[in-house]
Amino acid sequence: MPDRILCLERHIEHDTMSALYRAKTNMQLPSALADPLPMSIDPLFFKRSPTGHKGTYGTVLGIGGSRGMAGAVALAGRASLVSGAGLVRLAVPDPILETAAGYFPELTTIPCPADAAGRFCLSALDSLLMHAAEATVLFLGPGLGRSDDLTQLVPALLRQASKSKPVVVDADAVNAMAAAGIGRIGLPAEGAVILTPHAGEFARISGQLPPPEDAMEQRQAAAAGFAAQFGVILVLKGHQTIITDGKRLSVNTTGNPGMATGGSGDVLTGMIAGLLAQHPAAVFEMVCLAVSLHGSAGDLAAGRLGEQSVTATDILRAVPQAFRMFLNTGSDAYV
Repeated sequence: MPDRILCLERHIEHDTMSALYRAKTNMQLPSALADPLPMSIDPLFFKRSPTGHKGTYGTVLGIGGSRGMAGAVALAGRASLVSGAGLVRLAVPDPILETAAGYFPELTTIPCPADAAGRFCLSALDSLLMHAAEATVLFLGPGLGRSDDLTQLVPALLRQASKSKPVVVDADAVNAMAAAGIGRIGLPAEGAVILTPHAGEFARISGQLPPPEDAMEQRQAAAAGFAAQFGVILVLKGHQTIITDGKRLSVNTTGNPGMATGGSGDVLTGMIAGLLAQHPAAVFEMVCLAVSLHGSAGDLAAGRLGEQSVTATDILRAVPQAFRMFLNTGSDAYV
């Protein structure tokens, strides 16, 4: 895919959605960072070949889970599958293997060494790197938990794995990077690390709270400065999620307050990984699209259920419909 910027404007209409949840996405680049390009992603870009097979559409390795939080990594794994990944494997601590495997039969699982609390221990590193070498993209963090071993394990894994493939980092993996000190990790310059923190996680990893959402220009500047300083793609989650690599920046406007529920971010992590598995060379574009579709799925769920009743599972169930609506829109709807 050409190196281009995703600029989408899309209205979603569906008979199950109230007028309140007619979703609109308007992703644009601030002129202070770069000149916006009048490019779009044609849905035909996702048309599948009649001769394609699961290997054609990439392998996601999901690394996460701990005792009591097996559902997080399973949600993310399922989200990767419904976003189009050909194969999803979950590397989880051995004590939770059966629990994680029991959520969705399509997910295959890899048992890894664990500590007494059911979290990854440092000795899992070699096994994780071996399996990472076989994957197209990794996601790391959902349900991971926190420990001294994880503060060492996450940076070591990132230094190696992100040299050759995109790695989506969420939740407690962001916290592990913060504990280790992101500036001391030594992320490879040629890698593609996508960080997906909410405001609290961003404060821990950057050392300062982001500006409030009603000061959007300052918030964008803080996000772009952080991304440029550390060479990452930052997805700063919030009412209007910001996606930036320090040179390009997009602001997403799909989604609603009903998505402020546990597990919603895990679904987003899996969606980003699932799209990247299919198009690993179009990292920034796929991250933007995943954020947009995640919000659209949340809008569909809220339109059916009301904001108060939306769960992460409801968002996950709406992803195929959101994706189908995107695919059926036609390229002339994009500016």
